Amino acid sequence: MTDFFHRRFRFLASALLLAAWAVSQAGPAQAGQTCAETKTTPETVARSMALAQRTAHALEAAYQRDGTRVVLLARAGQDLSRYHQTWSHVGWAYRSAAGPWRVVHKLNQCGTDQSALMRQGLGEFFLDDLWRYQASWIAAPAPLADALWMLLQDNQRVQRLHHSRYNMLSYTWGTRYQQSNQWALETLALAAEPGLAGRDQAQAWLRFKGYQPGMLHIGTMTRLGARVTRANIAFDDHPNEQRFANRIETTTADSLLRWLPHALQFGAVQQISE
Repeated sequence: MTDFFHRRFRFLASALLLAAWAVSQAGPAQAGQTCAETKTTPETVARSMALAQRTAHALEAAYQRDGTRVVLLARAGQDLSRYHQTWSHVGWAYRSAAGPWRVVHKLNQCGTDQSALMRQGLGEFFLDDLWRYQASWIAAPAPLADALWMLLQDNQRVQRLHHSRYNMLSYTWGTRYQQSNQWALETLALAAEPGLAGRDQAQAWLRFKGYQPGMLHIGTMTRLGARVTRANIAFDDHPNEQRFANRIETTTADSLLRWLPHALQFGAVQQISE
């Protein structure tokens, strides 16, 4: 029993060490969440760390079994069931050369329309006010996994398609804003086609590959209320004909997990539960 607690303590301590880097950082950063003030408790920390540990074990087993070293990792930061969505946020997880798994993902600076890219451990990735303590992941196929693995560890290339102006519901085919899942998707395009000159070309490649964004039905009053009270939500980049029909087309985690196996030969979706 003593050895067990020693192992858990070492895991918790290492997971909580900051190993993040940011393009800019002005306050608490979140994505796929409400940005509401919440109190972290020992129970939530323990559940987050347990989920991180189960995820680490699953990813390491996949690496030992078939060489998996890059996956798209999804978490559930808020309840999106009213929009028929399960997962709120994704990041690219990769097995570092030293062994531990790391996650590169885009986070919003809460209360602002700004964002930053972060490089974190699995513990940090899940150490948030999660709605459900579950995760999903999907493995990238070779040679795309090799291209992603190289790109994700290059601090300059990984920022190449990052746009700091953040909108939680940004239009998938627009460039005025960029939300977290949109950055992950466009960066995938860059890994597949390194010669892409910008976000518009990345989006053109994604259209060619048949990506279909998520379509959220959001009423007028909800949109107006969100726009007035939230700096990180805007709708002015969406086509009028869709917006006035309450149809908001944005890059959802669920749409990525559906599309990747069919379009780019990613593996089957794997889920990790409590």
